[in-house]
Amino acid sequence: MSLVIHATTIVTGDDADTVHHGASIAIRDDRIAAIGPDDEVARAFPEAERIDGRNRAVFPGFANIHTHLGMTLARGLYEDLSPPHKPPFSGGLSPLPLPKLSAEEYAVMCQLGALEAIRSGTTAVLEDGANIAGYAPQMVETGLRMLLAERTWDRGNTSIGDPGPFEQDDRLGEAGLQRIADLHAKWHGAGQGRISVGLAAWAPDMCSPGLLKRVRAMQEELDTVATIHLNQIWGEVAAVQAHRGMLPTEYLASLDFLSPRLVCAHCRCMAHREEKLLGKARTCVSFNSAIAARRGLSPRVAVLEQEGCTIGMGSDNMAEDMVEVTRTGLFMERIRREDGRNPTPEQALRWATRNGYAAMGISDAGFLAPGNKADLIVVRTDRPHLVPMIRTVSTFVHQGQPHDVESVMVDGVWLMRDGTVRTMDEATIVKEADRIARRAWGDLFAAKPELRILPGLPAAF
Repeated sequence: MSLVIHATTIVTGDDADTVHHGASIAIRDDRIAAIGPDDEVARAFPEAERIDGRNRAVFPGFANIHTHLGMTLARGLYEDLSPPHKPPFSGGLSPLPLPKLSAEEYAVMCQLGALEAIRSGTTAVLEDGANIAGYAPQMVETGLRMLLAERTWDRGNTSIGDPGPFEQDDRLGEAGLQRIADLHAKWHGAGQGRISVGLAAWAPDMCSPGLLKRVRAMQEELDTVATIHLNQIWGEVAAVQAHRGMLPTEYLASLDFLSPRLVCAHCRCMAHREEKLLGKARTCVSFNSAIAARRGLSPRVAVLEQEGCTIGMGSDNMAEDMVEVTRTGLFMERIRREDGRNPTPEQALRWATRNGYAAMGISDAGFLAPGNKADLIVVRTDRPHLVPMIRTVSTFVHQGQPHDVESVMVDGVWLMRDGTVRTMDEATIVKEADRIARRAWGDLFAAKPELRILPGLPAAF
């Protein structure tokens, strides 16, 4: 099977940020077979299905390297309940607990997140979660490329950001390690190789030294990618200082936990010596710009990059829109640097595509080149907000919207074509997710009316 998208604009995302105008891209099976002038590609692939690419641009797909798909449940709530940035710290990222869902209900909320990811041009996802086995089958069916990072921790009776005593519960850690092993045994390599299984230590203040050492050893044994929430909030920093007498990154470094195959999420409450440690270890950092903006915090991306880190991007909680993430990251870093020209749109796009794939351990995708995996998106360029499209990357990064993404391909297979998602029952998922969330929040607020701490809640809740 082969197809050619012709008479189009091709944003390669290669080292030179090459953009081909009026060109063709050929796909054969799961790989990019050729990129070049229309007539040359047409002669080379005379039997291929031909797709008219006029008023379209082909981009690499986005790689979201830090998300929790089921947190779609908390949309419109947690965005406005960030923890304090100054003492006293009490733990947790929100004063509002999540309502309980069954495994089946939670899987629907994860499907909702995956659906939004596809619609906004995402082709690869690093999902950090607990009990992923409960929704792994549905994730395989989405057609997305995924790194499923099952989580472990061994601190009980609290959450991230609590400087109170560390109550170690070895049973929690053992259960998490067993979930990782089981998930890897069953799902690693599923979906014709689209699915990989990694592992996650929840956060430095949620893991004992012994557990972190075991996670690191398991990472080497399984030969996979690991991830951790790091320097996410100031309460976490205070907690690690209280428990270990050092900063979070120093704590990880002391245990040899840092490596080029570690994705550190957030990294926004850091001392420079911690940034140096991450760079020396060549770790990957997920710049979760949209949630960072909502929390009023931001990492020093330029410093992390200068020290040697690979910068990728993630959406984190409540949203899967990588178009917004890319633009917000560009804006936030320009504000932080007080520089209206840097980073460039090309650099921001690289963070959100090629670098993310590299962080997930995938070297042959994330940019468009012959021989690479056919993971790509097709963007309509004849929208009022995108015309005139003189500089393709800049226009899309600055003005693009998720609904401009018309088609999404992973491994040469269309997950969405001409605005229709092919791998998921969109109408059913949206309807069911809405029913589940309204029932769950309604039950919680009915049982605990004192939790109605936000304005605008429906009276029926």
